[in-house]
Formats: sequence, structure tokens, C-alpha cells
Amino acid sequence: MKPNSARERKNSKRFGALLRALILAVIAVLVYCLGRRFGIFEELPKLSLNGKAVLRGVLILLAMFAAEGLILFLLSLPNPKNNRVRTLISLAKNILRYAVILAAICVALTIFNVDIVTILAGLGILALIIGFGAESLIADIVTGMFILIDNQYNIGDIIEVDGFRGTVTEINVRSTVLTDVGGNVKIINNSDMKNVLNRSDNASKSVADFPIPYETDIEALEQKIPALLQEIFENNQPLMLHVPEYLGVNKLDDSAVLLRFTVDVKEGDIFMGTRALNHDLFVGMRKLGVEVPFPQLDLHQK
Repeated sequence: MKPNSARERKNSKRFGALLRALILAVIAVLVYCLGRRFGIFEELPKLSLNGKAVLRGVLILLAMFAAEGLILFLLSLPNPKNNRVRTLISLAKNILRYAVILAAICVALTIFNVDIVTILAGLGILALIIGFGAESLIADIVTGMFILIDNQYNIGDIIEVDGFRGTVTEINVRSTVLTDVGGNVKIINNSDMKNVLNRSDNASKSVADFPIPYETDIEALEQKIPALLQEIFENNQPLMLHVPEYLGVNKLDDSAVLLRFTVDVKEGDIFMGTRALNHDLFVGMRKLGVEVPFPQLDLHQK
């Protein structure tokens, strides 16, 4: 995902919420002003109960959705660096949407003279019936609560679930949204977030295997490697957290000897660290007179 496109998408959502709030507020004010202008409110006592309920319900709904859009806009204004705060803001937005939907349903029912108290009293039996059919939904919500309480991961953390590695971009009541380095988005139900590997807490290691020819004097080369690694570290700050480490001969390949190098980086920079290490090792080894060998094949003829 490109940073510019992500920023533009965020700004679009932010001002979309504000625009919706302004439009609904203007409509509510217009309805009220027209009612006063044409004497609708003075005629309310003459209207039927349904007529008064409809007008009152429409005004409540307009005001409620306008307030929702304004609150969503205000919640999108801060850009906190702390992942925990970003997670709580995202969850607050999600809960607000559900709350407004439920409130709108209640207002709509009152318009049609439906007794909400009676419905709420019967929800105990209804919830029991629905519970058996919505077991996965309840599991998602309960698991999401424990994820937040236990602080297992937050928005901005890099986690790995069932082989999919990505950045947490949203934590909703029912699901978690991950985005990998290629911009692929995966939505996982909270109840399926098992065996999560949170890779953001500690530094990660970028690994590079560098090939050298078999005829290289490896003992002489190993004496020059520390100075080369120090130079690579100085050229790649703050990407590399420490001086790269030489681990030794990793493999005797068909055409080359593979030397393994590692360096500590932030989890989000693990691939960039490998690319930088490969690049600087290639340049530095050439300066030391070590060329990367071409693939070789020995043919034996009778």
C-alpha cells in the first residue's frame, strides 16, 4: 500500500464523515424551519398520533446521524503514534456505528407505535434462540473483547496468522483486518485469531547469504569482514539497529561458498534490511576483490 494513497483514503473518509454530518444537519434545520414557516408545529395537536410520531422520529434520526458524522470526523482528526490509542479510537468508531444503527431501529419502531419495552422484555427468550444460530458471531465479539483486554496486538502491529504476515490496519468488534507489504487485505474473524505471532515487540533480523568463489582465501577475507560490516552499519543508519553480524559459512553450494550475515532491524524494515545488506555486501566485496561466482557445471566425457 502506497503511503500517499493511504493518506488520501484516510482524508477522504474523514471529510466524507464531516460532509455527511453537515448535510444531515442542514436537512434537519430545513425541516424545522419549514415546519415553523408553514405552521406545521402549531397543527401538531390536530394531527394523528402517527403523524406526530413520524415528524418527531424524522427529526431525531436526522439529528442522530448528523451527530454520528460529526463524532466520526472528530475521532479521525488525531493521528496518535501510540498503537494502543489508535486501536481504541478505531474500536470507538466501530461501536458508535453499531450503536447508531440500533438506536435508529428503536426510533423507527416507535414511529410505528411499537412498544420497545415489551420487545426488550422478550429479548431474553429471543436471545437464547438466536444464540444457537449466531454462535460464531458471539464467539467473534467475545474473542475481540479478550484481544483488547489482554492487549495481544494493536493497530500498527505486524503479526503473522496461519502463514499470512501483515500490518493490523483495523480491529473491529467482529474481525481484524491485515494488510501485507503487497497491499493485499485479509479480513479474519476474531474467533479465528489463534496462534498469533506478534512480531512488533522485539527487533527482527534481516538475513543475507552471500556467495564467494571456492578459490577465495576465506581466512584472509574473514579478517577484513569486521571493517566492512562497520562501514555498512554507518551507511545504513537508522535502518540497521546494530552492526551486522557475520555468522560464518552457511552452505557449500554447487558453485559457491555461502557466507551468512544478519542484522537487527525493526520488524517493518525486515525486507528493506535484507536488500540493503545484500547491496552493500556486493559493493564491498567487489572492493575487496571478491566477485560473485557464476553458476558452474563440470562435464565429464569418456
